Amino acid sequence: MPDTLNDKLVVAISSRALFNLEAGHKVFEEEGLEAYRHYQVAHEDCVLEPGEAFPLVRKLLNINHLLGDVSRVEVILLSRNSADTGLRVFNSIEEYGLDIRRAAFCGGESPYRYVPAFNSHLFLSTDVDDVRKALADGFAAATVLSSISKERQETDELRIAFDGDAVIFSDEAERVYQQSGLQAFTEAERSSAHQPLPGGPFKPFLAMIQDIQLEFGERHCPIRTALVTARSTTAHERVIRTLRSWNIRLDEAIFLGGLDKGAFLKAFQADMFFDDQVRHCDSARAHVSTGHVPHGVTNESKEGVFYTESQQEE
Repeated sequence: MPDTLNDKLVVAISSRALFNLEAGHKVFEEEGLEAYRHYQVAHEDCVLEPGEAFPLVRKLLNINHLLGDVSRVEVILLSRNSADTGLRVFNSIEEYGLDIRRAAFCGGESPYRYVPAFNSHLFLSTDVDDVRKALADGFAAATVLSSISKERQETDELRIAFDGDAVIFSDEAERVYQQSGLQAFTEAERSSAHQPLPGGPFKPFLAMIQDIQLEFGERHCPIRTALVTARSTTAHERVIRTLRSWNIRLDEAIFLGGLDKGAFLKAFQADMFFDDQVRHCDSARAHVSTGHVPHGVTNESKEGVFYTESQQEE
């Protein structure tokens, strides 16, 4: 029977998010494509250093082993490299023992178009244009930012933290805050406390994570999730009732009332944190790996864009 991606959590990731390819990227920017090709071929037997999302990927793939080698998580590599210049990436995947079996090497073109073809639940890249296109197509996606802190949680437990509005939920409530202020936002959330919020781009991904958590049953679950939101407890009820209506449970919920998120994400020991707002991403990446979600009202103006120019993705 042929292997399929049905009923799997599928994460598509770019090669620059998985591995540190900055040296090669610098050659490309300064000397051009042909010099880049020669550089990669000359170094194809040199194992690449892990990139920002490497620990997340390693822990995701380890879930299959913890479930008794059941294939519940699939990681797909998407790259602008050609298969020829991408041989170094293949060699590094093998060296680290990553069970990545599927890949698309796009020879200089954007690989995001393969996100739906692979039935992806999450797309991680360092190219903000690719991420925006994936989000516009309805997929959870984030621009992986370089972390200031190099501390890593040295355990097999996978810890993922999410912002709420415009990430797990739609930006409906955030629009009220941005347009009318805190008081109007608080009043609107209280009056709509029993009306579930529409889902945001990360709702399906979170639902798949919970499905896998449930498969561990009474055994120790190696996945822990958290909502880390700038909302205060005066606007908590609608959030709780929305998650309840979706039959989704988060392990932790932290209502910060506007405090910086970084220290709390460090305390949670997040392997990755997803947020739509630049200032929260800046706070977070001082401590943990962070994915900016360029979605919703705060990203509709220039101020909401983390990068103003597209980055060349390898």
